[in-house]
Amino acid sequence: MIVDLITSILWSLSPFGESKVGIPYGISQGVNSYLIFITCFLANVLVFPIMMFFLENINNRLISWRPYKRVAVWVGQRAKSGTGKKINRFGFLGLALFVMLPVPGTGVYAGSIAAYLFQIERKKAFVANAIGIFFSSLIIWALSISVVAI
Repeated sequence: MIVDLITSILWSLSPFGESKVGIPYGISQGVNSYLIFITCFLANVLVFPIMMFFLENINNRLISWRPYKRVAVWVGQRAKSGTGKKINRFGFLGLALFVMLPVPGTGVYAGSIAAYLFQIERKKAFVANAIGIFFSSLIIWALSISVVAI
């Protein structure tokens, strides 16, 4: 059980799944669903300060390296085109709704990048991301429980 819980937490920290993968994995392995929800949610929330540290400190040092810059510009353009209108129009609520969508390409990683690019105040961006992660995790948790119950 502890290995499955740790694996779920690692999925929730990963940009390849976040809690959208961590929660279903843990529930499918028979870990307590409430424990899975809480730990995966908290692990996913932890990504925001890590991403902001990266974007504000490490990103500035790596941007002069050509291969990194190419990828960073591509990610930035993709984030702005995918979220730009919504976040500019709805601000805090737009960011929370974007992170809340339980589909690939949305989540705390994209939300952190968008908050950084649109220079949203860090505290507001954190709260918007946390709200979005909570509702996204809740949707995935409810769907996972209902599928396991069938």
